[in-house]
Parts: sequence; C-alpha cells; structure tokens
Amino acid sequence: MFRTVNELLNLSEEKGKPIAQIVIEKQAQTSGNTIEEIRNEMLKNLKTMEAAIEKGIQGVETLSKKSKNNGKLLNDYLARGNYLVGDTFVKAICYAVATNEVNASMGIICATPTAGSAGVLPAVLFSIKDKLQMNQNDCLDFLFAAGGFGLCIANSASISGAAGGCQAEIGSASAMAAAATVLAAKGTNQQAASALSLALKNMLGLVCDPVAGLVEIPCITRNAAGASNALTSAEMALAGIISIIPADETIQAMKEVGDRMHPDFKETGRGGMATTKTGLAIEQEIFGGKGPNAITTIVL
Repeated sequence: MFRTVNELLNLSEEKGKPIAQIVIEKQAQTSGNTIEEIRNEMLKNLKTMEAAIEKGIQGVETLSKKSKNNGKLLNDYLARGNYLVGDTFVKAICYAVATNEVNASMGIICATPTAGSAGVLPAVLFSIKDKLQMNQNDCLDFLFAAGGFGLCIANSASISGAAGGCQAEIGSASAMAAAATVLAAKGTNQQAASALSLALKNMLGLVCDPVAGLVEIPCITRNAAGASNALTSAEMALAGIISIIPADETIQAMKEVGDRMHPDFKETGRGGMATTKTGLAIEQEIFGGKGPNAITTIVL
C-alpha cells in the first residue's frame, strides 16, 4: 500500500496505469472485493453527492436556523447570469455551500474526507463535469484519484479538525479536489501533485473554530473557499506552475503546524470565530451556556 504521494506516483509510472486504477486495485487487494463491486460502491457515493447538491440548491435550513437557503441564493444568482467570474467558479461555491447546508440540516452527505469538509470535492467535480464532458466513469475515476491523494494525506498527517485544525479538513479536501481536477483535465501526475501542494499550502494554519461547536459557522462558507482554492490551484498547475515545495513535504508541514496548534483552535469551539461576541451570543441562544465554552479546560 502506498503511504506518500511519491509512492503513489511511482506506482502509477511503474505499472503504466492511471492513479485512479492504482487506487481501485489496491482497494480490491485490501478489501477482497471485486473491482466491479468497488466501482459500484463509489457510484453510491457519487449519487449521494449529487443528491445533496440538488437538495441544497432547492433551499434548506440548518439545525441552528442560523444558515438557510444560501445554496439556493447562490443558485438563483447563478441563474441570473450577472456574476463577476466564470460559471464554473460560481457553480463550485454554490454546490459547496449547498452540500454543507444539507450536512448542517442533518441531511445525507458523503464525507470527503470529513462531514465538515463534505462540500469541497463534490462541488468541484460537478462544477467541471459538463465543461470537461465527463461521463459517469470519468466522475468515478475523479473520486478514486482524489481518494488516493487523500489517503496519502491521512497516512502522513491528518484529515481531522480535532487533530490538525481546519487545514486538515478543508485543506485536505481542497488538495484532493485540486489534484483530481488536474487529472480530469488530462494533466500529468506531476501537475496533480503540484496542484495538491499548492492547494494545501494555501490553507496552511487554517483553524477549526465552529461557533457553538456546530458544523455550521464558519464551516459552510469555508467549504466554498476550499472549492475556490482547489480550482485556483488546479489552474496554476495546468498552466505549468510547479510547487517549489513538493507535495509530501507540504503534507509534513501541515502536520507540524497541526501538532503545534493550540487546542482552542482545533474543533473545541474555544477560539477564533467561536469566541467572537456574536459567536458567543449564538452559543448562549442555542445552548443556554451549556455549549463547548461552558467547559473549563486546563491546558498543561
């Protein structure tokens, strides 16, 4: 099993197979399932992602009622056609917000790699799908490739906000999406690795600071930032820009930052946006002082 991006790229080169195929074969080897079974399981994930986007753009209300219909607002904005940048970009931020509003409304999503970052990968995939004329198999390959890169991040660092801050969640999701986008656009494996590194270093140090401990504020809109970053990084890599710091070193840097990050900025709801005046008022309104900030923690 590969543990690093370099190992994944080397396997692809040695076997003369796309990264998605390497990931599928490794999954078959470790799980005992057939390739057909593995692709069918991923198809369920793909359909779950699409359904979440469709539900979110129709309008949903989150559990706390502090965020509602933002996916619909963005979809309506997209339909009016007076946006500032290209429709691929606006679709990406729309689908990211829509998916995470569904998550925060207790709807069904596909954690990619986590529930809090579930909007990034599907948002990027479904925003580029038509432009790149991707069929169902292409979409599945996108997800397998993204999963392979995500596994490298998880093996070498973390995809957990509690362990590494939001850089480990949104940052990892953005890096996975950037790399998979490059491959979907017929870029090289090395360009995909550069896209991963560019995306991850752009989010290095991002804290996890959920207001009232809920995966809503700032998590929902932060997914849009992750999707935007993924597209930006993919475009740079496809243009020929090479990340000066290699992917595996960037992943290690993210781990170091996460390890040294104060616990208040790692999903505890005791820092950042969670402890703003408004953030604390929201927590009081929802939990009546019994939320995460009612807990006294001594950090040694």
